[in-house]
Amino acid sequence: FPVTIQHALMYRKWNNRVKGRDWYDFEWYVRNGVALDFEHFCQRTQQFQGISNESISQELFRKILKEKIAGTNIEQVKADVRPFIKDASEMNIWSVDYFTQLVDMMKIS
Repeated sequence: FPVTIQHALMYRKWNNRVKGRDWYDFEWYVRNGVALDFEHFCQRTQQFQGISNESISQELFRKILKEKIAGTNIEQVKADVRPFIKDASEMNIWSVDYFTQLVDMMKIS
């Protein structure tokens, strides 16, 4: 599970321009059972965000990611990725609740 996806979802400063590809990739990795290397994620977080490895647990990571999802306009996410999807109806399930469920389904190693 590329750490860059999780890092982008949690820390990218979107302003008014979300990156639908981040969300598409996140869904793909979770649905395909690919585990996130949490130690590597923590190292990148420390490197780029200045957050110490000791200050983030897996539980806190999931909580922060869920908060980020709750504050995301999923319709903007869909609009950003729609031109690249063959069957846009695949995104009908996309919602704050859906992505929150994906966080709970994430495998972390």
